[in-house]
Amino acid sequence: MKEIYATLNQTSYEFMERYENIELFVYSLVAFTIPLLFPHPQLLTGTLVNAFLIMAALHFRGWKVLPLVMLPSIAAVLNGVLFGPFTIFLLYMMPFIWLGNFVLVYLFKKLHLAKGTNYFITLGISALAKAAFLFAVAYILVGANILPAMFLTAMGAVQLATAIAGGLVAFGMRFAYARLAS
Repeated sequence: MKEIYATLNQTSYEFMERYENIELFVYSLVAFTIPLLFPHPQLLTGTLVNAFLIMAALHFRGWKVLPLVMLPSIAAVLNGVLFGPFTIFLLYMMPFIWLGNFVLVYLFKKLHLAKGTNYFITLGISALAKAAFLFAVAYILVGANILPAMFLTAMGAVQLATAIAGGLVAFGMRFAYARLAS
């Protein structure tokens, strides 16, 4: 548990607490609003949400990653934006989506910030772990006739694509931040 806490407390730069909290508020608001304002296409929504998850991994310490891990799927359930009439099925997946998002954030922090692994290698490993976890859960729930089969694509290939695309967007955002700071 100490190792998990130590990993979560790493950031790519030190920020004054007040500014970190402002950034957290803005990121959380945007991550919650994206599924409400841009429900479709899922590739766009997922890419933007995953970009903010990667930014959270790079910028926030400890528990501060949790709003970004949880809020987008809560917004999707509240607005019924992901699967139309099948949105109720998202309730079964929501805790696993939270865990999948946490896997993405934690592995990204662990590999990139703690171990100094190349950004793109870290992104690939983290995205693959998130997608594999969500696909495995969906596979089990589809096999148990709890979820419709459409969840296999949504929780597999789509998750992998949006996590990688989101990581690329986050990389661009960091590059833009660095250019503005210099």
